[in-house]
Amino acid sequence: MPNVEKRERLKLPHMPIPKRPPQERVRDFCEVTLTYTPEQAIAEASRCVECATPPCVKACPLHNPIKDWLVLTAEGRFLEAAHLSQTTSNMPEVCGRICPQDRLCEEACIVGVKHPPVAIGAIEKFINEYAVAQEGLPLPDVAPSTGYRVAVVGSGPAGLACAEELVRRGHRVTVYEAAPKPGGLLRYGIPGFKLEKSVVDRRIDYLSRLGVEFIYNTKVGEDIALEGILQRGHQAVFLATGATVPKHPPLPGIELEGIEDALPFLIRNNTEEGTPEDDLTGMRVVVLGGGDTAMDCLRTAKRLGAISVTCVYRRDEANMPGSRREVQAAKDEGVVFDWLKAPVRFLDNGAGGVRGIECIHMELGEPDEEGRRKPVPIEGSNFEIDADLVILAFGFDGSPVPAADGPKVTKWGTYTVDESGMTSIPGVFAGGDVVRGADLVTTALVDGRAAAVAIDHYLRGRAGQVAA
Repeated sequence: MPNVEKRERLKLPHMPIPKRPPQERVRDFCEVTLTYTPEQAIAEASRCVECATPPCVKACPLHNPIKDWLVLTAEGRFLEAAHLSQTTSNMPEVCGRICPQDRLCEEACIVGVKHPPVAIGAIEKFINEYAVAQEGLPLPDVAPSTGYRVAVVGSGPAGLACAEELVRRGHRVTVYEAAPKPGGLLRYGIPGFKLEKSVVDRRIDYLSRLGVEFIYNTKVGEDIALEGILQRGHQAVFLATGATVPKHPPLPGIELEGIEDALPFLIRNNTEEGTPEDDLTGMRVVVLGGGDTAMDCLRTAKRLGAISVTCVYRRDEANMPGSRREVQAAKDEGVVFDWLKAPVRFLDNGAGGVRGIECIHMELGEPDEEGRRKPVPIEGSNFEIDADLVILAFGFDGSPVPAADGPKVTKWGTYTVDESGMTSIPGVFAGGDVVRGADLVTTALVDGRAAAVAIDHYLRGRAGQVAA
């Protein structure tokens, strides 16, 4: 770190994260956020005040050694910084792009008390893209083969992290994926303007070279039973099937044509070729919900030519669950936000399609168990919003593997696991969104890494058994 006193570092100007202008980026699905130059990265990393006990590290679910790689970046030691970031994260180049740093590490940054926080995510992206440009993704050392085989069901962040860690420990890993290509929501759910598919492809290629085997177009529970996986010679299974079952409020008219769930809308318009299926030219689109999935839908609708795109959310902006940066990006692109409103029923156009939504004004009451103030309807304040397409983004329940005698599942479709991540069936582990419910990429990586350690211990503890 340059020889600058702490108080002087606080005076260093924040280096804004470069972005493509809104009028340009709404015409395509390419990444909006650009990458720092080396000079910009050094300048921004130099603002770190080197806390003795960095709160950014504590706030990060992976507890990444953020301060240490900021120091290396400020000194221009980019490769060393990238290598350090890779010791605790299986895909730092992805996290740097889509992790909500503004409500995790950057929200905790001491510099952010009186000044803009250090742009941790942008620096994480820079150092890892720099490393890829310099050396690609070199393969790490792999332990000698143990002879054990493990099946991973699902190729989202949790599944990929678990697969990598298990292979590095010497186990043979096969990933079963229901879709035609791997990546889970990284590929099919997150729009290219946040994460281009080439970044996912690069990580998959690395895992294939490392020794991970991928089997596509195979849905465990339908194309092959969970029991069949174990009968194929796998000594352990990790279930990482995510949370993709949409939550539906009991609202009259929800069956009308023109009302659809967020995920099918995103998948349909999040293609490899960057050519979406829908044309929303001239349509009035309303998205119900306030999380990051809602922001993805809103910003996608703008790119599909909608004449108006409105977010209706029952709380105010301060109490939204998603990333503030995503909200601002949507605003910059022309999305209108209608705070403190909630849907009451959907309105029929007379031909079985939706023509609008009857809503009601809300006010904030007492805090709920998460500390956010509960929205309370204002009696008699009903009004209508016109809409040709309504997208529901109320969140998701777990997507467990269909199985008659499978692991125990909660009413929310999530697996019940013990402290090691094992389900009610010995040798079958689970993690990520299918345990937590819809959560973050970083928490999915945490679960995948922890499951790999637990599975490794489980396999090595199989006293008296010979690996297949």
